[in-house]
Amino acid sequence: MSKIANMIDHTALKADTTKEVIEKLCQEAKEYHFASVCVNPTWVSLAAEHLKGTDVKVCTVIGFPLGANTPETKAFETTNSIENGATEVDMVINIGALKDNNDELVQRDIEAVVQAATGKALTKVIIETSLLTEEEKVRACELAVKAGADFVKTSTGFSTGGATVEDITLMRKTVGPDIGVKASGGVRDTKGAEDLIQAGATRIGASSGVAIIKGEVSTSDY
Repeated sequence: MSKIANMIDHTALKADTTKEVIEKLCQEAKEYHFASVCVNPTWVSLAAEHLKGTDVKVCTVIGFPLGANTPETKAFETTNSIENGATEVDMVINIGALKDNNDELVQRDIEAVVQAATGKALTKVIIETSLLTEEEKVRACELAVKAGADFVKTSTGFSTGGATVEDITLMRKTVGPDIGVKASGGVRDTKGAEDLIQAGATRIGASSGVAIIKGEVSTSDY
């Protein structure tokens, strides 16, 4: 079970998240030895303060949850978050550009974040699988690899669906063995997490981390 704990990004990204929620999130992450806490940029400094001296990373989200910001905005948000203590950044691609077959913009968008984070933070690229065709999922993953990202990630958890075994399998096949694959959205229990890991996920994003570790089923929608 501890192996799964080390793969979980313990997450709190809702708009009504309070300081108390973030402090509890950090405490649980320390207690269960999760890989990271994943919080909105406004909470990065607080999380970094609470997790100082531990092996728990501070992850944040960029261009979240729609991905429709400009590359320049995403780059600034990345730089600012790293300055505040983030060591992992999960950015949302420009989904509309992908659907318009504007691969140049999609790649430039990812590269802006990768370049801002290089040598300072891991970059994970959220492709929002629930909004994409199979061809678009493959193309998004390929562009993330070309742009130099460290991970591809299924979902924000705030769209029409979350991680599936089928999507993780496709993403792993597309990116090969050397890029991380993060499953997020709707992972609520141990079996669900194990199935996604078996399919090729190397990180799990969930607000249900404690339930997953304890073998319980969470009612959380992320």
